[in-house]
Amino acid sequence: MKHLNKLFVAVLMAMGLNSQAQDSNNPWAISFGVNAVDTRTSSGSGSGFFDQHFSQLFAVKDNWNILPSLSYIGVNRYVGHGFSVGLQGSVNKIDKYVIFDPSNADADSRGNVVYNPGDLMYYGIDATIKYSFQELIKSKVVDPSLSVGGGYTFFGDSSFGTVNPGIGVTFWFTDAIGLELASRYKWAVGGDRDTNGEPDAPSHFQHTAGLVFKFGGKDTDGDGIYDKDDACPDVAGLKQFNGCPDTDGDGIVDASDACPDVFGLAALNGCPDTDGDGIADKDDACPDVAGLAALKGCPDTDGDGIADKDDKCPTVAGPRENGGCPFLDADKDGVADKDDDCPTVAGPASNRGCPEVTTEALEELKVQARAVYFNSGKATFKTGDKETQARLDAIKQILVNYPNAKFSIEGHTDSTGSAKVNQKLSEDRAAAVKNALIERGVNPENLESKGFGSSQPVASNKTAAGKAQNRRTEIRHIGSKYEGKL
Repeated sequence: MKHLNKLFVAVLMAMGLNSQAQDSNNPWAISFGVNAVDTRTSSGSGSGFFDQHFSQLFAVKDNWNILPSLSYIGVNRYVGHGFSVGLQGSVNKIDKYVIFDPSNADADSRGNVVYNPGDLMYYGIDATIKYSFQELIKSKVVDPSLSVGGGYTFFGDSSFGTVNPGIGVTFWFTDAIGLELASRYKWAVGGDRDTNGEPDAPSHFQHTAGLVFKFGGKDTDGDGIYDKDDACPDVAGLKQFNGCPDTDGDGIVDASDACPDVFGLAALNGCPDTDGDGIADKDDACPDVAGLAALKGCPDTDGDGIADKDDKCPTVAGPRENGGCPFLDADKDGVADKDDDCPTVAGPASNRGCPEVTTEALEELKVQARAVYFNSGKATFKTGDKETQARLDAIKQILVNYPNAKFSIEGHTDSTGSAKVNQKLSEDRAAAVKNALIERGVNPENLESKGFGSSQPVASNKTAAGKAQNRRTEIRHIGSKYEGKL
């Protein structure tokens, strides 16, 4: 039993290697199963090397020593490029020992005799370097291998070193679990049997069959992809994305997805576009209705550059300063009411929407103004003269049609009296007409008055008829209140 203790200590030491750093997918493997020891190869019978060593290689019933229990355990560490190193411990009981004794009555046709040397205990501790052909043959199931190594064997009361070339094959049920079959020729260094044919240090074959489990690969996030191959080792992901997650399942990994929690389009970095306008919902001010990029994804039905949601008149184009609505133009002259000095009367934009003063209007003003009569020598209208009042009303009706036109009301006298008196009288009469028109609603900004006395006669002052023509009031259009005089 002292040798059994040695075996277990060696195995525990080998398993302790698992605490070392691991940097490959499942670099460690532990195997256990049954082993068989065949001493036939050391009997010395046979006509040549191969006949001597391999002629009865699989004579299981006759030559193999097998314990009906777990009889070997091994640990291997993958070191790269198909190579691994390992340590194996095994135990067996030798009750079939083959010797060459042709004279023995129990000898077979080759002169070999199998006998029980006394149920000798067998212990082996072996180190191995193995090369796997699995990657070379590109197989995921069949894993053939060659090995070489050395060890130390305890054979009954004898112990000796061995050199161990071997072959094996593993059939992988999964990525980490397989069935391992292997054979090693354990050549005893300097070994032989004693002169009495008893076991001393025989070379022998050892065959093993058991399960192998690979482990040791680090998978921090538990997604089944080892950290060294995982582009996102700290968060569980998918194999097709090298271990990175795709939370929304849109085929774009979260790290590259601008909207990782919502299914989206690759063209929009993983963000959705509900209205299909090519603008990601997260950047779309109107995500449920197709719109324009210039308006942050909002529509502009009337094309006035104002998004419908901000447009008070979304179906009719209008300026921004009016909330997207067109300015009113009651007289339809093309000048908005806000800029139209005559919103109810059509006029050109050059005259701020007001009509131009026509020749006909000026002629009518001339006729009406000259029919305004004053009391003799005074600036008061002729007492009880209804016609004069009607003339003033008619003048007012003409002037209000031209709200931005300026008019000059001019008074004139005949030559009777002094020039000074006539000047004062003409000024007062012009002012009286102006005031009467203001009282009737004419804008005072559009009116001015002045007198010219008798300085501008239109007829001769030598006759009564001529003097009557010179005593007059005239109204002239003198320009615009915005543009100055014409």
